[in-house]
Amino acid sequence: MKRARRIRISAAVASAAAVALAVTSCSGGGTASDEPASTENPVTLKVTTFGTMGLDGLYEQYENDNPGITIEATNIDTGGNALTDWKTKQAAGSGLPDVQAVEEGWLGQVMTVSDTFVDLRDHGASEIQDRWVPWKTAQATDPEGRIIGYGTDIGPQGICYNGDLLEDAGLPSDREEVAELLGGDSASWKDFFDTGKKYEQETGKAWYDQSGFVWNAMVNQLPEGYYTADGSLNIEGNTELRERWDLLADAAQSGLSAAQTQWDWGKGQAFVDGSFATFVCPGWMLGVLKGQVEAAGGDADSGWDFADVFPGGPANWGGTFLTVPEQSTHPAEAAKLAEWLTNATSQAAAFEAAGTFPSNIEAQSDPVVTGQNDLTAFFNDAPIGEILGNRAEGVEAQFKGADDSVIQEQVFGPATIALDKGTDGQSAWDSALETLKNLDLK
Repeated sequence: MKRARRIRISAAVASAAAVALAVTSCSGGGTASDEPASTENPVTLKVTTFGTMGLDGLYEQYENDNPGITIEATNIDTGGNALTDWKTKQAAGSGLPDVQAVEEGWLGQVMTVSDTFVDLRDHGASEIQDRWVPWKTAQATDPEGRIIGYGTDIGPQGICYNGDLLEDAGLPSDREEVAELLGGDSASWKDFFDTGKKYEQETGKAWYDQSGFVWNAMVNQLPEGYYTADGSLNIEGNTELRERWDLLADAAQSGLSAAQTQWDWGKGQAFVDGSFATFVCPGWMLGVLKGQVEAAGGDADSGWDFADVFPGGPANWGGTFLTVPEQSTHPAEAAKLAEWLTNATSQAAAFEAAGTFPSNIEAQSDPVVTGQNDLTAFFNDAPIGEILGNRAEGVEAQFKGADDSVIQEQVFGPATIALDKGTDGQSAWDSALETLKNLDLK
């Protein structure tokens, strides 16, 4: 998943890594073996994931069901840090795991060296590719038709909100009424911000946590974001992008942002102390929010709920793929594990653990996904699976260029922080374009 975009990768490091990627694109990590694992032929598979993917509880089951397999799992805190880890090891030509989680936001970079990943068609991918929503499989298919990843989750978005805070402001807290308050099926960002201004005027408090996540959501739902579908940069002269920027800048100037630090929120305290009332929530973020509240000593009584609405219409943020780097010395066993971790039963279990909405079509209707669980109980018994299913309707996968995550982090990351600190929209935009020019991205 982007799941988390926190790390700032310098232009120099990015450039050097790009050169190194090209130089080492054919490097391997040892002699591959397709001999099946068994008690007589034990195999250790290394898996690298990031953020809150909901897979950790599945590894022991796989080991029990597959004698001879041992899984060594590494989970990196954020998607940004995971990207840096992958680029460093990819450039070095060694150190990558047998199964590597790849986030949608940096899939464009992965595709520039797609030949360093195992073509999963060699392990049956063509026979099972219809198990995922079509655009998920298409995203993981390179220009030569090689399928390099099995889809885990997708990131349809709804609005998380604190019902207690809305009630205190004299606003409705029932999730259906909140959806209508924000515009229902015709919800727009203007509706969202206008409601936020009413909330701020009534309470003197912020409407959302910080501008970076809101901006990311606004960009992701455009037919074309930072890149056009043919891979060209699409920022300067992009009127839709600029119109959204101006709306966000006005919202920040109006005091709607709590100017929180991304992926910190005061160790979760901001989720329980009333610092803000709403939060943009792709499915995987629900588990993050719950974890933050609990880290700050809160629980299901903290007031958070989940509404079936999203400003500007259907939007997808994030989603992850499980890949098998060519460096793997056990590609067949690694592909088998990646396939199992993304089957319907496993994806339903991951959803139950972390709210990661399945890209697996069968899993989307699994009672585990559509029914009640610990996560739904935390969100005031919201029908989370049903809501995410509704929010997924109409989503179109946006093309992600090679430097999409770099633009999000290095160009608009500082610019959205500047908005939250009081910089006017024009100045922050100009600064972003200057940074883009200095990075000299293609």
